[in-house]
Amino acid sequence: MKKITLILSDNPAKISEVFGKQHMARLKSLVELHPEILSRSSLGNAGLVELFGKTEILVSTWGFPALTKEELNAFPELKIVLYAAGTVKYFAEPFLERGITVVSAWQANAVPVAEFSLAQILLSCKGYFRNIRESRNPETRLKGKCFAGRGIYGETVGLIGCGAIARALIGLLKAFNLKVVVFDPYLSDSDVEKLGVEKVELLDLFKRAYVVSNHLPNLPSTKSMLDRRCFESMRESATFINTGRGAQVVEQDLIDELKKRPSLCALLDVTFPEPPPADSEMYRLPNLHLSSHIAGSLNDELGRMAEYVIGDLERWLVGKPLQYQIAPEMFRSMA
Repeated sequence: MKKITLILSDNPAKISEVFGKQHMARLKSLVELHPEILSRSSLGNAGLVELFGKTEILVSTWGFPALTKEELNAFPELKIVLYAAGTVKYFAEPFLERGITVVSAWQANAVPVAEFSLAQILLSCKGYFRNIRESRNPETRLKGKCFAGRGIYGETVGLIGCGAIARALIGLLKAFNLKVVVFDPYLSDSDVEKLGVEKVELLDLFKRAYVVSNHLPNLPSTKSMLDRRCFESMRESATFINTGRGAQVVEQDLIDELKKRPSLCALLDVTFPEPPPADSEMYRLPNLHLSSHIAGSLNDELGRMAEYVIGDLERWLVGKPLQYQIAPEMFRSMA
């Protein structure tokens, strides 16, 4: 008999964005899937009490409600939650406390961010962002004075933080002759050796790297960690990339250094607040480039998250080890 499964979301539009027709067809072939998307408000529907009591599997993505312990009592037979998105920090604790398996596609969301970062790193090594600005000016273009970067071969790239995104990025960088230095106080010596990187202190990373890419976890302890001391330490013509969180950067310190040293470049996919207010200097600095938080999974890439959790559902149904389960000890250290 197929296991009763509900899709639970307070943002139903996100379900259709992540789970395409082929994903829904796979789910229906594996489980007894309730035809409607239910929300938190559905928990008060007396006509659904029996259905909730028999439900063994919950499926969701962004928009999954953070159920209280009392609300969770409505699902006495619940065995597993399949969350086709990233962090589970905001909702998973009461599930884990009851021994309910939680699966997340957080590693799937790391892939596009790593790919986005790789593209920006390679272009930065070539000096692309400054070059295209100067190439549009006939005064520099016709005189052959457009800037060119150091190039990719043998350069040093610095990664701040070494979580899932940074590790995926390290794997991508192995195709190039680049030295990778990493700042992460929690990175073990065995992981340093396994990843083939060098572990350094934060200021040393800014001093040595031609391109610095931020991948810090979103924690209170990382707020405002990247400040004036870091940006003053950057090499001539170096680039700072942020796909982490805007609040991790003291943005006025970054702006001040970019104004003082026009050879520097900043590529910010995230800011704080997001987007910056209309009067922010970020919109006017020629050596600061903003993008609208596009590094993570979007459009076609969203399907990867559905693939990850459905794959684990298939494994769970036949008793195989899961690839993307959030263990309690992992949950405690996650952002």
